[in-house]
Amino acid sequence: MSSRILVIALLACSFGARADFRVFACEPEWADLVRALVPEANITVATNAWQDPHYIEARPSLIAAMRNSDLAVCTGASLEAGWLPALIQRAANSRIAENREGLFYAASYTHLHQPHDHVDRSMGDVHPEGNPHFHLNPHAVPEVMDGLVKRLPQVAPAEEIKVMRALHLRWKMRWEQSQEHWETLMPDLRGMKVVVQHSSFDYLLRYAGIEAVLDLEPKPGLPPTPSHLNRVLNDPRLADASVIVISPYQDPKPAQWLAERAGLPVLVLPTTLTEEEETDTLPELITYILTSLSNFNPKQNAVSAVNGH
Repeated sequence: MSSRILVIALLACSFGARADFRVFACEPEWADLVRALVPEANITVATNAWQDPHYIEARPSLIAAMRNSDLAVCTGASLEAGWLPALIQRAANSRIAENREGLFYAASYTHLHQPHDHVDRSMGDVHPEGNPHFHLNPHAVPEVMDGLVKRLPQVAPAEEIKVMRALHLRWKMRWEQSQEHWETLMPDLRGMKVVVQHSSFDYLLRYAGIEAVLDLEPKPGLPPTPSHLNRVLNDPRLADASVIVISPYQDPKPAQWLAERAGLPVLVLPTTLTEEEETDTLPELITYILTSLSNFNPKQNAVSAVNGH
C-alpha cells in the first residue's frame, strides 16, 4: 500500500500546480506545509529565522503581498497580534479577513500548552491561548496539516485538489519516517536539562524529555536583566544544566555572560526554517535541533568517552 501511495504522489507531482495561486505565510514553517501541498504556489513569507515573529514591521511589500494573496497561513494564538491585524486592514483583501476562508490560523487545529484564563501586563508577554510555538511539536504539525488540507479546497482551484491529496499522503509518509528517526534519538536526550531564553523550544523539549530548568527572561518576552541573570547564576538548578540554548534573533550577550561564569556552552539554534539545506524543511529543522542538543548531553558524552570516541 505504501508503494502505491508513493507512486500516486510522484505522478501527482508531474502535473504541477498553478503558479498563480498566491499564499501569504506569516512564518516559514507554514510556507513549508503549503509548499508540500502546492509546490508551485507563489508564496510570500513575512518573517525569517533572524526575526522575532512577535515583532515585525508591516512593510509596503508585505501589504501588497497580502492584498494579492488567495490564502494567508499564520500561527494565531496572538503570536502575530502586534502586526497582523494592521496588515490585514491595510491590505483590504476581501478574501483574507477574520472568519473568512482565506485566513488560516494553525493554532485552531491543535492543543496548546499553558493557556491562561487571565492575562495582564504584569505577567510579561503571555498568550492567553497558550504557547504559540507549537510548530516544533511533532504531534501538532500533522494536525495542522490535516486542517490545511481541508481548507485548501475552499480557496484553491478545483483541478488541483486531487493532486494536493496525493501530495498530502506523501507528506504523511515522510513525517512518519521522520518521527521514527526522532524516536531513535530519545535515549540520548531524555533527562537532559538546559537553560533557555523564552519558550520557543518548549514543545520539542517536552517531546524529547528535556527539562528547561531556568529561563534567561525574567518574564516571558522581557529581555534578560542584570538582577535576573544574577539570580539565575546563583540558582542551584543551574548546576544540573548542560547547555544554554538561544535563538539567532536574540541578543547573545546575556547567554554569554552566564556561560562565562557558569562554565556552560551556548548553543544557538534556529526556531524556524532557514535557507540552509539542513534546516530548510520542518522535519530537517527538528532533526537538526534534536541532534545538536544530543551533542551536549553529559550522558551521551560519558558513553562516548567510555567507548574511546
